[in-house]
Amino acid sequence: MIYLDNSATTKVAPEVLETYTKVSQKIWGNPSSLHDLGENAYNLLEQSRQQVANLLGVRTEEIFFTSGGTEGDNWVIKGTAIEKMNYGKHLITSSVEHPAVLNTMAQLEKLGFEVTYLPVDKHGRVAAADLKKAIRPDTILVSIMAVNNEIGAVQPLDEIAAILQNYPKIHFHVDAVQGIGKGIQPLIMNKRVDFVTFSGHKFHAPRGIGFIFKKHGRKLAPLMNGGGQEKNLRSGTENLPAIAAMAKALRLLLDSEEIKVQKQLEIKQFIYQHISQFPKVTLFSEMNSQFAPHILCFTIDGVRGETIVHAFEDQDIYLSTTSACSSKKHEVSGTLRAMAIPERIATSAVRVSLDENNTLVEAEKFIKVFDQLYSRFEKINS
Repeated sequence: MIYLDNSATTKVAPEVLETYTKVSQKIWGNPSSLHDLGENAYNLLEQSRQQVANLLGVRTEEIFFTSGGTEGDNWVIKGTAIEKMNYGKHLITSSVEHPAVLNTMAQLEKLGFEVTYLPVDKHGRVAAADLKKAIRPDTILVSIMAVNNEIGAVQPLDEIAAILQNYPKIHFHVDAVQGIGKGIQPLIMNKRVDFVTFSGHKFHAPRGIGFIFKKHGRKLAPLMNGGGQEKNLRSGTENLPAIAAMAKALRLLLDSEEIKVQKQLEIKQFIYQHISQFPKVTLFSEMNSQFAPHILCFTIDGVRGETIVHAFEDQDIYLSTTSACSSKKHEVSGTLRAMAIPERIATSAVRVSLDENNTLVEAEKFIKVFDQLYSRFEKINS
């Protein structure tokens, strides 16, 4: 099997699974309990928090555990809206965000908030100048993803951060679910960024666990009320086995990050150079620093994306039709629609997404199968 759908989810690493199992079996007390079992659990919880903070170069008290990227995005956006609604009800985001952001914004619009959706260029990137024009006296939040999950475009977070330096009261949120471990951590953790969302299952941790970075001093209303865990900001008994496992997964991810990123770039380039030679192929991911090293989105003219996916699946190669969240709904890529790509082309889009475990041998197998399928599709469509 060749797995090329890592932007949808990654396989739990063996070492990470081992940590999850050990903690489940040996440190199963509630971190809020007063007895020794609870104290041991609490200590591991805080050690995991410190490890995550150290890896990101932030304060321990700036890390808050969640159930994943969707909760993190919802929390930051809605939490800001609730906390700052007396100061304004205007939010800014891009037109190519993950549904966890776009659908949250849509819900807030129904509640009386106003949202500006920034357009993107032909590369799927927003313009900092458009953001500057969109800012109003009542703007309370700017939420822009680090890496687009469909085509891999890296947004100009440094330029946005420079503009927002002049607006210190506006919260700046970055969805970094696709960006962690991809060589752009300085961009993600820019000093002007106030909140960052992460999801463990994107870097070989279990599903159902994630965390946010919340800059010290920034206020955020809780969405989960209850027993007061996570400093009264995210109640609910902590998923300690998954938290400890995620901390380990993050450490493993960032170990030798530069080498892993270079490896993914080489594989992406190898596939890119080969399939770009075919006249009916359109590539939306590019080979430059404005695109992430692990995502390659392309189409084969006249062939629907799901047809391409299943054809590769028959050869034991697994990729996806752009976003996993919309793949089973047979929806046109929201990113390609925002880029004004004709629907006839957009419905053919598929995504290859790599991680550090993929190899050039797998890429060679991929292009061999690609050649066979391309020839078959060409005969059918001729």
